[in-house]
Parts: sequence; structure tokens; C-alpha cells
Amino acid sequence: MPVLVAESSPDRRRAVAAALLNGTVRATTRPGYPTGCPGVQGALATGDPGHRAHDVLIAWRNFNGACVADRFRRAVAEVDLPPGTDPDRLARYVTSLFYGISVRAASGVGRDELRQVADTTPLNRPPATSA
Repeated sequence: MPVLVAESSPDRRRAVAAALLNGTVRATTRPGYPTGCPGVQGALATGDPGHRAHDVLIAWRNFNGACVADRFRRAVAEVDLPPGTDPDRLARYVTSLFYGISVRAASGVGRDELRQVADTTPLNRPPATSA
């Protein structure tokens, strides 16, 4: 999971999402290394004999999602995100995107195309509040 460092800006949510997603693109398309994320791919590829590994990898992804939601909760408390933002919903959205980027990288989609996804996605933000 990339480290979040986003400069102050009028739209911190966009800066944080861009940092997360572009960090995912860089991490999953490093030249000379396997593409994608072994944690994501491993959970997708395990069959019945690998159920323990599958369960561990799912727990790992869920933990990462909880960490992102916790960070977004802190951002709401510090008014870096607007009041009423649903941190769990926003975390599910962003983690779904970076796991999807990882799968696409493993499928051979190049860094430039994935960077376009990362650059476009913050413009398509989910609603700030849950329904």
C-alpha cells in the first residue's frame, strides 16, 4: 500500500485519491518486477487446497481497507474531507480502484494507460454521504 503524502490544496480529497492511485500504478508496474500485486492475484488464483492462503489474503485486503477508512475518518475529523463524508464508502471505492488497477497491471495493461485511469478516477468521486 503506498504511503500517503499529499500537499495542502483546496481539494485534499482529490490529492489523496491521486496519491493512492498513482502510487498503486507505480508499485504494480515497476520495470524488472512482476506486474500486479501478489496478494491480490494469489487470492484470485487459489482453489480449494489453497483456502488458507485465500483466507489470509482476503483478511489482508480487508485490513488494508480498514486502514484506509481509518485514515479517511481522521481526514474528516481534521476537516481535510468535507463534513458528512462517509469514510467507509470512500475507502471501499478507492481500494476497489487500486485492486482493480493491480489486476489490470497483471493482465498486461501498461503504466501509461493505468496512470490515465488513476488521473481520471478522482474526477468521478462517489457521493460524500451514504444514502
